[in-house]
Amino acid sequence: MPYRYEEKCGPEGEKVKVLAETYEPGKPDDKDAGAWRQKLASRAEELRYLKSAERYWYGEAFGSEKRKKPA
Repeated sequence: MPYRYEEKCGPEGEKVKVLAETYEPGKPDDKDAGAWRQKLASRAEELRYLKSAERYWYGEAFGSEKRKKPA
């Protein structure tokens, strides 16, 4: 797929070439796109998935983003 470019006005007023949208038009064919529960085989896998997801939602920061020394 060839890339498309658009000309936009930059922060200093000059014209710059930026990459246009790169997605393909249409809707996804996968009907099970949001069905994460059916993709996991056992209850133990479901719990492991939810615990790791909970860590990202309620944790202080993501891995490398965590500060070594508090501000």
